[in-house]
Amino acid sequence: MIFRFVLPVLMSLLLVQCSSSKKHVYSYDYNSGKTSLLLGDQAVPPANLPEKVMLAITAANRIKAKPYRRGGGHSKIEDTAYDCSGSVSYVLHHAGLLDSPLPSSGLRKYGKKGEGEWITVYAKKGHAFLVIAGLRFDTGGDGSRDVGPRWRRTDRSLKGFQPRHPEGL
Repeated sequence: MIFRFVLPVLMSLLLVQCSSSKKHVYSYDYNSGKTSLLLGDQAVPPANLPEKVMLAITAANRIKAKPYRRGGGHSKIEDTAYDCSGSVSYVLHHAGLLDSPLPSSGLRKYGKKGEGEWITVYAKKGHAFLVIAGLRFDTGGDGSRDVGPRWRRTDRSLKGFQPRHPEGL
């Protein structure tokens, strides 16, 4: 009799633990019509995206193979290499969502609080990245040696990051 009571309680505790830990990790989860696909190293967006989201994906695709350089993209939008906040700034600028480059500390105050429907900037002291139409654009964080602005489907901890988004997106 006690088993019938204990088992549901244990299951609910396990489910709560799993779901709450999920909030602290970015995971790629394809959702038709809402999520970009990654074909090779190119993001392929779903149809009927808002124009600024399409512009952001196009901009990220343009610099997706650039090398990493600390400070890259900070003094000028068009550069030969980018760091994390330089690549985020490049994408937001070319989408018409940012006037001039920001360091990660500035991106922590960008736009509105919380995750956006289409674009989310994740920023913390020393690092920033984007999630655009469900796909992560980041200079690292997946354990590979391939650093620089790249589309990534691998999980990433969100611990310490502040999610921000452009208004309306």
